[in-house]
Amino acid sequence: MIPGMYITLMPVILAGILNMIFVKTPFYKRWKYPIDGGRCFSDGKRIFGDNKTWIGFFSMIVISILTSVLWGEFCKVTDLEKMNELYVIYRNDFWYNVSVGAYFGFSYMLFELPNSFVKRRIDIEPGKTQNILFFVIDQIDSLFGVMLILFVTSRIPVWKYFLYIIVGGFTHISINLVLYRLKVRRNL
Repeated sequence: MIPGMYITLMPVILAGILNMIFVKTPFYKRWKYPIDGGRCFSDGKRIFGDNKTWIGFFSMIVISILTSVLWGEFCKVTDLEKMNELYVIYRNDFWYNVSVGAYFGFSYMLFELPNSFVKRRIDIEPGKTQNILFFVIDQIDSLFGVMLILFVTSRIPVWKYFLYIIVGGFTHISINLVLYRLKVRRNL
């Protein structure tokens, strides 16, 4: 079951890694504009902070589309298609992968925003964590959105939805440790 979960999640895993690399590029830095436009909430604190940007939001959608399409093709030629839960109900075709990739990228970024909003309210700097609770939330917030898309498209049972979040959370932590050691991430 776990290998099938990784086969299903691979487009999102790859998109997350590629987006993390993309936000280090001069192109990203040149077009970096915060989603909140630098505005503050009624408490006088930034709404989301500088790390939640429009280009980061949309690049995650575009990269998720690309990884979903490419992974779908890879699954076809390697016969991994039967282990990928995205293709239990729907066919592995170009437009389905485009739409699932777009939904994955959109939900990934959308579900990160509430965590950023809360962290700004309690004065945690963007990109930082204050304690183990926020560290865990930072690793799984986007997974709730991504797994919601999987839940709807593949009709996985609720227990599997949460298992995906647990497996995805451990995977996210592991990847972040590697990216931190490679100096792609500044913080864990």
